[in-house]
Amino acid sequence: MAKIVHIDLPAEDLERAMKFYSELFNWKFTGLPGGMDYYFIDFDDEEGSLRGGMGKRGEVGQGMTNYIGVSNIDDSIKDVEKAGGKVIVPKQTVPGRGHMAVCLDTEGNRFGIW
Repeated sequence: MAKIVHIDLPAEDLERAMKFYSELFNWKFTGLPGGMDYYFIDFDDEEGSLRGGMGKRGEVGQGMTNYIGVSNIDDSIKDVEKAGGKVIVPKQTVPGRGHMAVCLDTEGNRFGIW
């Protein structure tokens, strides 16, 4: 069964958002090398647990996106389209992490596949 493996959290003010989530849930944030405005979120220290990231909001109205782990992203992209969904961000490589794409379901809800 596929499960949510990554949450992407957009923010207007990264410092404010990190402070909010750190104080509220004790989440830890780790910046990426090279000064990129993106931070990995560590929810806990368990191997195989849910992971996340936070970066600058890319578009007006962009909300949190849940990424579902799949065994083959190319097959899953075909399955999304076959089921009536749409791929709105095509397959992209995330160095050292794998591949991702962002889709819409038949109700217009945004989700990612990883």
